[in-house]
Amino acid sequence: MTRRDISPPRGGTPPPAVSRDVRGREIELRPLAVEICRRYRKEFPDEEERYGEAGNAWCVHDNLHILNWAFLETAHGSVLDHQVRWLGRVLAAREFPVERLARDLELAADVVRTEHPDVAAALERATASVGVPL
Repeated sequence: MTRRDISPPRGGTPPPAVSRDVRGREIELRPLAVEICRRYRKEFPDEEERYGEAGNAWCVHDNLHILNWAFLETAHGSVLDHQVRWLGRVLAAREFPVERLARDLELAADVVRTEHPDVAAALERATASVGVPL
């Protein structure tokens, strides 16, 4: 894999730090996103060489959004699939291997499964949306 120079996320609207579950409880997203990225980097160690620490920052950034979309999906429906398709298109345009997005969603489901099985199920269903046009 060729090294890609990317900048860490900055500017614009920051990703959400919290979301709410179906009972209205506030959920801290950052610890979940950090754990997803730890597992992702363990599974794909070439990411460190290809993207450096900025890649990990993007992993956390994107997973904060993914988790929020998944919590919104369980509370309101019709959010996650559309957003995952959009993110897949953005990543593909940046020459990121989008099949890894599907694996990221599976890892996210594993991280939240015990405390939020409904969110885990939504994340697993969303893997089918990776690579599907809007």
